[in-house]
Amino acid sequence: MADLNAITQALISGDEDQVTRLVQKAVDENVAPKEILNEGLIKGMDIVGDRMEDGDMFIPEVLRSAKTMKVAVTILKPLLGEGESAMSGKVVIGTVKRDLHDIGKNLVSMMLESGGFEITDLGVDVSPEQFVQAVKDQQAHVVGLSALLTTTMPMMQATIDALTENGLRSQVKVVIGGAPVTQKFADEIGADGYAPDAGSANKLAKQMVA
Repeated sequence: MADLNAITQALISGDEDQVTRLVQKAVDENVAPKEILNEGLIKGMDIVGDRMEDGDMFIPEVLRSAKTMKVAVTILKPLLGEGESAMSGKVVIGTVKRDLHDIGKNLVSMMLESGGFEITDLGVDVSPEQFVQAVKDQQAHVVGLSALLTTTMPMMQATIDALTENGLRSQVKVVIGGAPVTQKFADEIGADGYAPDAGSANKLAKQMVA
């Protein structure tokens, strides 16, 4: 019998070969691809996120697990029905205008994708207008705004204002993060949430679309 818990543990360890072998074995034993994804892989990435949030796992280990997840999903993707591979919701994410930092944003993006979200990553130096257009195009449930400079933090407010002006604010949850960003700032600009790291971002986004 396929052991989904073994898949979870191998994913947490970042063991690509083991995960690939176990996922393929589960597929061969006719375990539903959606069950392998949700109960084996996404469950594992949720644990990785919790451990990162608690300081028990660090960025290199998290990246290894996320990379392992990507390899495993490649096996499952052709077998998943339409819409099954992104059950959690749609997220538009980017670093705000005039800010070119992307390491933290990329890690959050990987964690959210591993957690079952469909991600549209707009990259860096993203204007409020670009966020608005992407929310319209993707019919996103969550917008993730990143800023690594205190001088670019006001662009988060500008982006929220643009969503409001375009009648989209009530349709999406806005989550912000980045080194200088705080919960207090999130409250001040009317964001729906603040995430200090990729693990908590994944958890917060899931709560928001539940």
